[in-house]
Amino acid sequence: MQEKMCFVSNKEPFEYTLSIISGKWKLKIIYLLACITPVRYNMLKKDIDGITHKMLSTQLKELEQEDIILRNEYPQVPPKVEYSLTPKGESLIPIVMAMCSWGKEHNRK
Repeated sequence: MQEKMCFVSNKEPFEYTLSIISGKWKLKIIYLLACITPVRYNMLKKDIDGITHKMLSTQLKELEQEDIILRNEYPQVPPKVEYSLTPKGESLIPIVMAMCSWGKEHNRK
């Protein structure tokens, strides 16, 4: 059996990164915030097909807790909330762009 080259000597950094961006929706949210910022909640909801209100709220809260996104709430009626990437979140953009490049290269549609 041939041993494959690994990028790191242990899997902890990989697992940490995966815990931040795993799931069906988080990378889509990060992608949208990398393309357009700031983004209001309703625009995110509209641009992510199939996501429920509860799931979007949960995913946004988790990303905010991990310091990936910033939530700005403006004290007005009706309430206005905007989301943007933090510097930590912006550091994920090269990963997202690499995924886009890979998809462009390998998508056979």
